[in-house]
Amino acid sequence: MQAFLKNNRQAPRKVRLIARAVVGKTVAVALSELTYMPHKGAKTLSKLIVNAVANAKQADSSLNENTLMVKNIMVDKGVTLMRFMPRAFGRASPIHKESSHIRILLAEIPTTKKVAKTSMKEDVKKETKEVKPEKAVTVEKTHTSTKVTADKEVEIVAK
Repeated sequence: MQAFLKNNRQAPRKVRLIARAVVGKTVAVALSELTYMPHKGAKTLSKLIVNAVANAKQADSSLNENTLMVKNIMVDKGVTLMRFMPRAFGRASPIHKESSHIRILLAEIPTTKKVAKTSMKEDVKKETKEVKPEKAVTVEKTHTSTKVTADKEVEIVAK
């Protein structure tokens, strides 16, 4: 349940911004959000999600479109086209036209089961251990000698 798009003529960092907004949502919600985004890559991603849904239906005809969610979108760097812009005094500065490879993974929405909640206080009480108090020692260093003194007893509680 995946779809690929190779050599999309848009920089990967621009497509990743849109892709992060869609990951983890159902297909219907993702498509509705992408239709109202004012970015060029939003239209490309929406077409690719529709393509991934068609691939999933082709693989399993009993699959329902409403049970699919966008599990992951990977946007990798594609081929960079090098062009040059003529500048003053016969120089030229480079222009990098970046492309991206996009991969969309769809998955079925996991069915949730209700689990009994346990209180955190009971778990913490079980994990705490009593430790015997130890004497704290302070060390003072000067440029010529070291002085060690013992302080009052201090309790240490392990967590």
